[in-house]
Amino acid sequence: MRIVFMGTPAFAVAVLRRLVEDGWDIAAVYTQPDKPKNRGMKLQATPVKEYALSQKLTVYQPESCRDAAVLEQLRGLEPDVIVVAAYGKLLPQTLLDIPRTAIINVHSSILPQYRGAAPINWAVLNGDAETGVTIQYMAAELDAGDILLTKTTPIDPEEDAGQLYDRLAVLGGEAASEALSRLRDGTASRTPQVYGPQYQYASLLSRGMSPMDWTRPAQQLINQVRGLIPWPCAVTEAAGVRWKVFRACMGNPVKAEPGTVLSAGKDGIEIACGDGNSLFITELQAAGGKRMAAADYLRGHPLKL
Repeated sequence: MRIVFMGTPAFAVAVLRRLVEDGWDIAAVYTQPDKPKNRGMKLQATPVKEYALSQKLTVYQPESCRDAAVLEQLRGLEPDVIVVAAYGKLLPQTLLDIPRTAIINVHSSILPQYRGAAPINWAVLNGDAETGVTIQYMAAELDAGDILLTKTTPIDPEEDAGQLYDRLAVLGGEAASEALSRLRDGTASRTPQVYGPQYQYASLLSRGMSPMDWTRPAQQLINQVRGLIPWPCAVTEAAGVRWKVFRACMGNPVKAEPGTVLSAGKDGIEIACGDGNSLFITELQAAGGKRMAAADYLRGHPLKL
């Protein structure tokens, strides 16, 4: 089968790498255009482009997938299957109709739960015990296509969204390669999604989600810290100092007003929460500083309790 791959960030690299390693015929790779980055505003290639070129794959970077010339170019590649993984653009129906067999998408949740842009983060924010990846047939409506297969994995209680992202990318590659085998062999099934109020839409993250509200239960605040990594990160202000919080763990039963700093030492910064428990901030970053263990930070910045 001739495969066209469409993807952009590191998540998509893991999927493409698995397809290459499994020997699938990759006719071409589509990814987002290079974008200016950092202070020098130099154009930077996408992670998928860098990997694809290292494998001597043909790379295209159209500004729009609705352009007639782009669609004609894609038809000329005569793909049997198009595999999409975090491409970053909505694809028109004219493109969905091009492949002979199917166009499939690697989505990082157990659909129909967490359709949308940030499924990994929301699974962690909500304290879910399990998540996974779904291979779905693409439809015009976002993440609404029929399900081809699903792979699940437990979420470690201490795992943050960044760590889960890396694991799901690898799992997504496994699932995509298995889906291609089923399509090739004629054994691929289709299960329509039934979306209802019991399922949550995984909306985009925002900086407005960052402030930690100490009247909330300790575990919810820990999940907030885990779920907002690597961006926008949980933030708090305690004892007159503002930090980004990168790691926190459960503390002790306490009798103190929520937000009270109870201790600050080798175990981190202990703060009272709204459910009668405390949590320890164990990794943080002060404004203008580096990410570090809270104990190391406290050596140079002792807090008044």
